Amino acid sequence: MDISAFLFLSASFFLFYFVFSHAADNITQSQSLSDSEGTTLVSKDGVFVLGFFSPGDSTNRYLGIWYNNIPIPTAVWVANRRNPITDSSGVLMVNSSGRLVLLKQNSTVAWSANSTKEAGNSIVQLLDSGNLVLKEENEENPENYLWQSFDYPSDTWLAGMKLGWDLRTGLERRLTAWKSPDDPSPGELSWGIELHEYPEIVMKKGSSEFFRIGPWNGLGFNGAPEIRSTAVYKFSFVTNKDEVYFMFDMIQHSVITRSVMNQTRYERYIWVDGKWSLYYYFPRDECDAYNLCGVYGNCIIGESPICQCIQGFKPKSEETWNPDEWSKGCVRSTQLSCQDKEKIGFVKFVGYKLPDTTYTWVNQSMNLEECRVKCLNNCSCVAYSNSDIRDVGSGCVTWHGDLIDIKPTAANYTQDVYIRMPASEPAKGKQKMKVIVIVVVAIAAVFGVLSIPYCLCKMTNLKEKMENNVMIEQNIEGQSEDLEVPFFNLTTIATATNNFSSNKKLSEGGFGLVYKIK
Repeated sequence: MDISAFLFLSASFFLFYFVFSHAADNITQSQSLSDSEGTTLVSKDGVFVLGFFSPGDSTNRYLGIWYNNIPIPTAVWVANRRNPITDSSGVLMVNSSGRLVLLKQNSTVAWSANSTKEAGNSIVQLLDSGNLVLKEENEENPENYLWQSFDYPSDTWLAGMKLGWDLRTGLERRLTAWKSPDDPSPGELSWGIELHEYPEIVMKKGSSEFFRIGPWNGLGFNGAPEIRSTAVYKFSFVTNKDEVYFMFDMIQHSVITRSVMNQTRYERYIWVDGKWSLYYYFPRDECDAYNLCGVYGNCIIGESPICQCIQGFKPKSEETWNPDEWSKGCVRSTQLSCQDKEKIGFVKFVGYKLPDTTYTWVNQSMNLEECRVKCLNNCSCVAYSNSDIRDVGSGCVTWHGDLIDIKPTAANYTQDVYIRMPASEPAKGKQKMKVIVIVVVAIAAVFGVLSIPYCLCKMTNLKEKMENNVMIEQNIEGQSEDLEVPFFNLTTIATATNNFSSNKKLSEGGFGLVYKIK
């Protein structure tokens, strides 16, 4: 072998050794990560990389974590997002006190991990989950960390990362959008859990509510059917005296998925066929805007959003009920008398995102009837529902104060909510529904008994499709009676009969005209 070949092989071996030796997943107090030297940490199975990068067209340098084997640069966490480094002087190290620090020119601290614990001999390690952890070098418990990046998310939510609160320390884990694709500093939009009595996830714009997905009901989020467990990943929601958080874990570990809070909305992506494919996003439409229709208002999406008042309510200003005035909301058509309980009932609404839970009260051991009595005996209570809809339903949640941010939803696990009304309101609903029952009887007379199941099936299908479907509960002599019959408004009946078209007419007689509903 000639000398040139030998030198080439030696250089190749040295280069390989250099890269391999710096592809470790951790550094100790005697080591560091340097931007000028281009050193990085790579998680054990090569899923994630920790190093220095410049986002978009920016020349600023940031310490961050990104996917290792994805050709599209995709950062999932940024350390110094509020304090960029303007040159390549950045160095990450564990100092003599066992703290993780990022230094820049003249050894100025650009960022540090705010661990409250000191360790004499600590290391920093990048895990295959994308979590950067600081721990005692000889710690036997693999999850006993002095500090972890999962407690301080940027704009990206990864599997195993908790979103929510550690009530013992007051720590909040919340996604915050980048200011722009070139600037990872915190933007206006954020996504996290609001600590109401009945917790829910809210997107905020600054300090104001921007979008709300409704509370967790045991199966999913009431107003967001898309956010549910799948064959790929599973969701869990935990609330106890120590923590309130939401997280997802992977079932199919070969699948790569992440959620991102960007400058305009929350998005979930899955890596498919060499690109990030958008799975779902929020807000979905204009009706998702927080409290668009004001108190007791209900937004219906079409070519443009339309605000309506829910049953038993009317516009606060009927003369000026238009998009500019929707935020004024609705008022009761008939005022309530709290003292005379015989004049109070509850209307059961089905297929709606539950109202804002800011002013709620929860008891997980009550059943629905106990919940009704609790609400009936409290003049400030305006609505109630089961807090958990699994199996036959359990728990009690009551609303106090005006109901806001109501919207029809397509979720197949929505919660029924019972709204306080004058007893005359359920009674009026019962009278109106007799018309539908009469139509069914008339159809049976024409077509015979065999047609009854067909008609009832059609009516059931129509009921499931109705966006304004409400079920009526009448309170009689202190007892609650579910009438279990759908309330059809004139618009729905006109649509079902093609505006009372003659080709939909089945017959006419003593009951009047009888139409086929299809």
